[in-house]
Formats: sequence, structure tokens, C-alpha cells
Amino acid sequence: MNFKQLEYFVHVAELGSFSKAALVLDIAQPALSRQVRALEIELRETLLLRNGRGVVLTEAGQRLYEHGVNILQALAQAEAEMGANRDEPLGRITIGLPPSVGRQLTLPLIDGFQRLCPKARLAIVEGLSSHITEWITTGRVDLGLLYNPEAQTALEITPVIEESLCLVSPGGSTRATIRGAAAGAVTVLPLAELPLYPLIVPERSHAIRKLLETRAVLAGLKLNIAWEVSSIAAIIDLVCAGYGHAVLHASAVAASGRADQLRVRTLVQPNLNSMLCLAVSAHKRPSPLMRQATRLLTELVRALLQGTAAQSQPG
Repeated sequence: MNFKQLEYFVHVAELGSFSKAALVLDIAQPALSRQVRALEIELRETLLLRNGRGVVLTEAGQRLYEHGVNILQALAQAEAEMGANRDEPLGRITIGLPPSVGRQLTLPLIDGFQRLCPKARLAIVEGLSSHITEWITTGRVDLGLLYNPEAQTALEITPVIEESLCLVSPGGSTRATIRGAAAGAVTVLPLAELPLYPLIVPERSHAIRKLLETRAVLAGLKLNIAWEVSSIAAIIDLVCAGYGHAVLHASAVAASGRADQLRVRTLVQPNLNSMLCLAVSAHKRPSPLMRQATRLLTELVRALLQGTAAQSQPG
């Protein structure tokens, strides 16, 4: 077993997919598969099980993953401290992204990272804000994006950009609707009308669910919860299939690739705004790699979401 094989295995485990890991690592997928298989042969254990949606860890794989993360973090910390003397971004960094923006940010993040930090290594994981918060505090993730995080002594939180929540409904052209190009298109919906719509919402720990229910209670409204589904991608699938409506950010609709099957209306009176923040551990000294990754991620998020917001304005 060597560090390279361990790094490859950890990437596949974190991303749940050989194809995604190959993209992040910038290597051919067959070569990546051979390296992980060689690791399994060396350890005489099956580490990953393939299924139709990617891969999952076996019990042995989970144990190796936990050891691997700790080993790679220690190695990255050593490299970062050596590079700090030269103010050079070295080592390995893991970034946590919410699913609503992960798909749109991954490619530009890897492109920028390769250009600005050619000697460093990047891992990207996706999860809900509550999960990313836990991963940062436990050291699994170095840097993450969180929606509406609560103040914690273990985290340093920096607001990046504010997004409006929208009612996402089946049918119609979203691009035409949100730009006001369709004749008589209604681009907003008063919050008081939201109980009229059967909603497909994520679990109660999800940042959007918390914000939505808090505002509904303050407004004296009883929401019509039809289905509870944790996956944003699955929620959009259900909306497209006509099972109900969703309350999401416009960026989540854009990331889904199904905007032409959906109608988006910004919730108003009052507006429901969600703050996307950048979070790091309050107990780690920022390395040159962390500072460069923070700047890059902040620039990409603002460019992406401001572009989405501009598209969603009437006219």
C-alpha cells in the first residue's frame, strides 16, 4: 500500500463514484480502478461494492477510509507547514459543497484549483449543511459552504451571498417564466398563498426546511406537506413528475439540468432569503493552500449565483 493508492481510494469513497473521482484526480477511470483493485488485493479485502448509482463502502472499506482520512490529513498538514515558509499552496484540502451548488461549482473549482494550486491536491464532497458542519468540526472537511449556519465557537463563518427562495412547480419553461419573457408570466408568489400548494420538502434538519417552517409559523400559516424527501435531485424529479411543488433556490433548478420542465416563482411578502456562508475550523491555522482555496471558492460562488440571480429577474 502506498499514499497514492490510499488517496485514490479515499476520493472514490468520498465521491461515491469512480467516474467523479477520476474527474477530480484528472486520471483515466480504468487506471483509477486498477489502483483501487491493487489496494484490495494487497489488503486481501473487498473495500467497495458497485451498484447502479456508484459505489458503497464495505465494513472493511469503512475502516480503511477512516484511517486513510487521518493519514492523508496528517500528510497534508506536514506539506502545508513546509510550504508555509515559502507562502506556497501545498498539501491536500477537502471542500464540502451543498448539493444545490455542487454540480455547478465542481468543474470550475477543479479548473481554478489546477491553475492556481498545481502542486496541491483537492477533494470535493457533497452534503447537507448540517453534515458539512459536522465534517468541519471533526476534521474530515477543511472548508465548506453552509446555508444559514448557526453561530458556533468551533467554526469561523463568513457570509458570501444571499439567495431568494422560490416556489418550483411542474410545467412551462422556467427560463421564459423567470425572465418574464412569457406573455403574462407571474414571477412572484406571496407567501400567504403557499399553503395552497402541496409541497415536497427535505428533512427537518435541512436549512431550507428550517427557514421555511420558521417563516410560516411567524406568518400564521400551515404548510401543506405532501412528501418528505432528503435528496434535492429527487425532489426536482418528483416535481417534474407532477407529485407536488418545492421550495428551493433558483441555483438548484439551474443545477438540475431540467429547468425547461419547471416553473419558478420567487416567494415575496415577505421575501424568504437564505444566506450562503463559507465556514472553516476556528482551531486551525490557515495555510497558504487554505487561503487560496477560500479566495477561489468565494469568487466562483459569487460569480455563479449572481449570474443565476440576474437570469431570474423579469425582463
